[in-house]
Amino acid sequence: MRLVFLGAPGVGKGTQAQRLAKQEKIPQVSTGEILRESVKRGTPLGLRAKGYMDSGKLVPDEVVIGLVREKLTSPACVRGYILDGFPRTVAQAEALDRMFKETGTPGLDHVISFEVPHEEIVRRLSGRRSCSTCQTVYHIEHDPPKREGVCDKCGGALVQRVDDKPETVLARLKVFDHQTRPLVEYYQKQGLLRRVDATVSIDQVYKQLLAVVHATRVA
Repeated sequence: MRLVFLGAPGVGKGTQAQRLAKQEKIPQVSTGEILRESVKRGTPLGLRAKGYMDSGKLVPDEVVIGLVREKLTSPACVRGYILDGFPRTVAQAEALDRMFKETGTPGLDHVISFEVPHEEIVRRLSGRRSCSTCQTVYHIEHDPPKREGVCDKCGGALVQRVDDKPETVLARLKVFDHQTRPLVEYYQKQGLLRRVDATVSIDQVYKQLLAVVHATRVA
């Protein structure tokens, strides 16, 4: 089971990836996790990536693809994997396809697009509040604290992170639309795209996900 999860910030794809990875006993692979792991191990590519990260620069695609290649061809991914948040661009998707051909490894089975309207994403993310002391996260609608503005666990003040402010969320969604939306068309042309309605409950989303990933692959 070789999967890619696509979706804007706040659609819940990370939660679904964790759940499916545990059930299917396959790794959830993110570029952030690969970068941290490679830097910690001190691999040649990890050291190259660290140089860019330490200077505050974006890690180039060629290095990221190299790290992904190392991970996906490792024994840990023999049974499959979930790529969470990668590829982000068509160029990265094309490089990933070349990697499959060059290494002789099987290609993707499904690309799951978690669909949520932008206005719902803004509502979800802008409603989050984090404890300034213990970092516990609440939501003013779905998981409010017992006392407004006060953490249930430690009594710390609840704050809205800059990333969760409506204007910041909208800016992030514009970046997503510009970079990642073309991937939907790219994988749709390959017959790999599967759409999941992520506006429903977590359990309902997971039920859809299971139905999709256990369906016969479309050639």
